[in-house]
Amino acid sequence: MRLRNIPGADDVIKKHPIAIKNETEQKGKWNTVFENDNPIHIEIGMGKGQFLLTLAKQNPQINYIGIERYSSVLLRALEKYDTEEFCEMKNIRFICMDAFTLPDVFALGEVAKIYLNFSDPWPKARHAGRRLTSTRFFGQYDKVLAKDGVVEFKTDNSQLFEFSLEQVEEAGWKLLAHTFDLHHDEEMNVGNIMTEYEQKFSSLGNPIHKLIATRK
Repeated sequence: MRLRNIPGADDVIKKHPIAIKNETEQKGKWNTVFENDNPIHIEIGMGKGQFLLTLAKQNPQINYIGIERYSSVLLRALEKYDTEEFCEMKNIRFICMDAFTLPDVFALGEVAKIYLNFSDPWPKARHAGRRLTSTRFFGQYDKVLAKDGVVEFKTDNSQLFEFSLEQVEEAGWKLLAHTFDLHHDEEMNVGNIMTEYEQKFSSLGNPIHKLIATRK
C-alpha cells in the first residue's frame, strides 16, 4: 500500500549513500558498486525494508538491492537502515525506480534471485499486466536473471496466487515449489523472514502462500 507523500523524501534519497541515483549507469558492473563479486539478490516492492535488511544482516556474503517505486516508502526503508541495528552493513543498496525497467539497470545474468513480497494484486482484469507475477514481468525477469536464477513470491491474496501459478506455466517457467500455507509447511518455512505485511496478515489468521519458480 502506498504511503502518503512525505515532503522532502526525494532530497533525502538523493543524499543518502546507499541510495543509488544513477542506476542505469551501473548495468553490467554492479560488482564495482559493492566492490566484490558476490551474488546479487533483489526485492521488488520492498516497502519499509524489514525483510531485505534482515536478509542482508544474516547473509553478508550476498549483495542485496531493494527496489521501490515510491520515494515516500523508500524513505522509511532508509530510516530503518540508519538505525544502530543495520547502519554498518555494506551489502545493501536501494533504488527508487519502476520495476519494469529492470533490463535497463541489470545485465543478463547479473541477478541471482528476485523476491516479490505481498505485491499489489491489481484486482481489475484490465490491469493484470501490471501484476509483478504476470507473464509480462516474467519476460523482464528473464532478461536479468542468471541461468539458474529463481523468483520467490509470497502473498496472502488467494486469487493473485492462483493467477501467479498459472502465469508461471504460461511464461514457460518451471515451478520448483509452492504452498498455500507457508507457516504450516515445515520444509518451505525453514529460514522464513516475515515482512511487515506478513506479520500483520498472519496475526489476522490469513494463510500465507509462496511459490518458487525458475526458467526451464
